[in-house]
Amino acid sequence: IRAAGTAPSGANHQPWHFALISSDEAKAEVREKAEKEERHFYDERKAGEEWLDALAPLGTDSSKPYLQTAPWLIAIFAERRGGIEAGMDRKNYYVPESVGIATGFLINALHNAGLVTLTHTPKPMNFLNDICQRPVTDKPYILLVTGYPSEAATVPDHAMVKKSLSDISSHW
Repeated sequence: IRAAGTAPSGANHQPWHFALISSDEAKAEVREKAEKEERHFYDERKAGEEWLDALAPLGTDSSKPYLQTAPWLIAIFAERRGGIEAGMDRKNYYVPESVGIATGFLINALHNAGLVTLTHTPKPMNFLNDICQRPVTDKPYILLVTGYPSEAATVPDHAMVKKSLSDISSHW
């Protein structure tokens, strides 16, 4: 979390909040509410066929047991208002970009510590505001499932396919 807090941000307002969830009761509530949203997404076809086809090789569905079994869930919030000091109430700038960079810093730090992560983004995620006691002005950005990998853990082959360096960069 300290590494994430060093990320650059618009006007240096640091418009993020990391809520660490380890309580069995809170994780069960997150799972229940996330799966409800996921059922709309997958089972009721809210996502659309093209999106569901893109996800199919990953084997994901509305069942999210890892939300309860992982030791930690980190709910990352984007703060629309804040400022350079806690308690300020000013407009924050470049919020999605800033929170995305901080999240990347966090994932890298966790991986360097030997932990694994899984990003989870049910939409809407407003239930996280209630569970984590965050103001309604904070927007749930991502739920980061975190812990040591289970010995039975696998990674879908599709997730291991990465574009080549020449496909993701150009040199001038």
